[in-house]
Amino acid sequence: MTPHTPPLFQGCATALVTPFRNGSLDKPAFLRLLHRQIEDGIDALVVAGTTGESPTLTDTEKRWLFTAAVREAATADRKIPPKVIAGTGSNNTRRACELSRMAEDCGCDGLLVVTPYYNKASEEGLISHYQAVAEATALPLIAYHVPSRTGCKMTPAACKRLADHPRIVGLKDATGDLSFTARTAALCGASLPLYSGNDDQTLPILSMGGLGVISVVSNLCPEAMTRLCRLWREGKPHEARALQLSLIPLCDALVCEVNPIPVKAGMELLGVCSDEVRLPLAKANQGVRAKVAEALRGLGMLT
Repeated sequence: MTPHTPPLFQGCATALVTPFRNGSLDKPAFLRLLHRQIEDGIDALVVAGTTGESPTLTDTEKRWLFTAAVREAATADRKIPPKVIAGTGSNNTRRACELSRMAEDCGCDGLLVVTPYYNKASEEGLISHYQAVAEATALPLIAYHVPSRTGCKMTPAACKRLADHPRIVGLKDATGDLSFTARTAALCGASLPLYSGNDDQTLPILSMGGLGVISVVSNLCPEAMTRLCRLWREGKPHEARALQLSLIPLCDALVCEVNPIPVKAGMELLGVCSDEVRLPLAKANQGVRAKVAEALRGLGMLT
């Protein structure tokens, strides 16, 4: 049997927002965002995923984002540069393969591929979809399970079948269902590393053997989310728990409206980038901004 590719990363990956200005990519803001993430020790960067508004990005924009992230990560003044993971999922398998090859051409380290949405898939179709994308490049792939957005639900048994492919090296679990997480962990073990897709469940998933989190919160506080994962690895569960609990108000604020609307409001409040989003999303209203601002003030990040 072909040996598995090692896990893509351990710790915290930021599901990066994509900054816009007057309808176009705000390239200087994206570079500032990358620098901030790298300086704060983030373990990996997810580019053009759901939080990055991937459905609204052109291929030209995605290529620029992938290339910029790879370049900045490679020049980071760090012993271990952050991994760059490209969001290349689609409900069209051929399209997902094309985007994955683009990411490989740009030098990305791996792929994050969401389950097919809208047209959904049977279990056989789902497995065949992931196998096709995994065969399209030499890059390791993390499957992304978020049934609340996609309407496509995987079973632990399906996850076990995915784990049989040597380049499918992880599952981003955004189900919010810790029973699913536990059963998948028990069935797959180390053959399919788990990453939390919900910031508020980072520590529970780590406690079941997960390797980390693909985080929205870390757009705002990358050091805290990275430290949370590190504290667990260092055998400091009480400190990790205290940090996880302190972040709950911010986790809650960032899901009070459709992602990435609240986190972009937070980024503007912190002066990192504009809160501009692309239709069909709309900017955060005053109620959402107030909730995000209150959570940031509670963490001492905003006066």
